[in-house]
Amino acid sequence: MTAGLKTIIYPVKDLTAAKALFSALLGVEPYADEPYYVGFKDAGQDVGLDPNGHARGMTGPVPYWHVDDIRATLAALVAAGAETLQDVQDVGGGKLIAFVKDADGNLIGITQDPQA
Repeated sequence: MTAGLKTIIYPVKDLTAAKALFSALLGVEPYADEPYYVGFKDAGQDVGLDPNGHARGMTGPVPYWHVDDIRATLAALVAAGAETLQDVQDVGGGKLIAFVKDADGNLIGITQDPQA
């Protein structure tokens, strides 16, 4: 079960330039501003900039579906023919992410919020 698409991550080569562009677009400053990730919140949406995304196989923006059980969802996606590009990883505070590539080359991200 998903809670919908709430996050999109853009792979970027120049984090400073991308941060300036998205600050101008969204009209807000980032809530997270680290050398490895810059994150914005806008209208209930998380927009992230990942300077390491290209190295991990991101070929463009990756939408992330929020799920209740990331490991079960990842296993179901792989069983349905997806290829794991990033296995489940804790990105801080118990937030888990992973992403896969489908047979058409589309990237699908999944994320699970920290367990209460």
